[in-house]
Amino acid sequence: MTPWDYRIGQGYDVHAIAEGLPMWLGGVRIDSPSGFVAHSDGDVAIHALCDALLGALALGDIGHLFPDTDDKWKGADSKKLLDIVIRRIWQNGWELCNADITIALQAPKIARYVPDMRKVLAGIMEVQEDRVSVKATTTERLGFVGRGEGCEVWAVVLLKRRIL
Repeated sequence: MTPWDYRIGQGYDVHAIAEGLPMWLGGVRIDSPSGFVAHSDGDVAIHALCDALLGALALGDIGHLFPDTDDKWKGADSKKLLDIVIRRIWQNGWELCNADITIALQAPKIARYVPDMRKVLAGIMEVQEDRVSVKATTTERLGFVGRGEGCEVWAVVLLKRRIL
């Protein structure tokens, strides 16, 4: 392999929080009276992960691939979006080495959901769970996340060219 056989991608996404909506994170339903405002199901963790995967290969971003102006994606299950994105990665001759996701959310506390998120995401991307890291943090009540107005997520991935 040469140094050009690896690619790093970084993704970031934010969604506002509103009462009465379901909260999905990392493909897992979170027990909460509030959820994310979005065109799709609002899974901000999967959206950031998709952007990281697409960015690693300069394939655009999630908004380009699944525009919120297209009713086809209204209420879409973000797990399906991730499935489409990872298949695009494979079709281009690449595979995931690892993914690292950081979720900043003041409430609810989500640490107990992290193992399930890792399992769901690894399953969709067809990798071992130890290749998917999910971390939860708060912003110590600072900013829009700290005030409970929204959630932000960062994702980083490392891809390698498939050797056939």
